[in-house]
Amino acid sequence: MKIQIKYFASLREALGPGESCETTALTLAQLRDELIARDTAHAQALARSRPVRAALNQTMSDESAALSEGCEVAFFPPVTGG
Repeated sequence: MKIQIKYFASLREALGPGESCETTALTLAQLRDELIARDTAHAQALARSRPVRAALNQTMSDESAALSEGCEVAFFPPVTGG
C-alpha cells in the first residue's frame, strides 16, 4: 500500500521532511521496523532504543495502530514545553 510519512524535529534533520512510500507493513510497529531496516540513517533515527512517538492521520497512536491505503504517518521525538 502507498502511504505518506512525515518526520519532525530531530528526525526531520536526520531523514528529511518526509516521503511517499510503498509498504507491506500492517501496523505502525511494522512500518517502523521496515524503515529501520532500510538504511543506517533510518536505523539510527528510529532505533528501538530511542523514544519515538507516532501519529496516524494526525491522531497520536500506539504502535499497534493499523495502517491503511493513503494514510499519513508522522514520527517525532517526545517534546517538552515550558
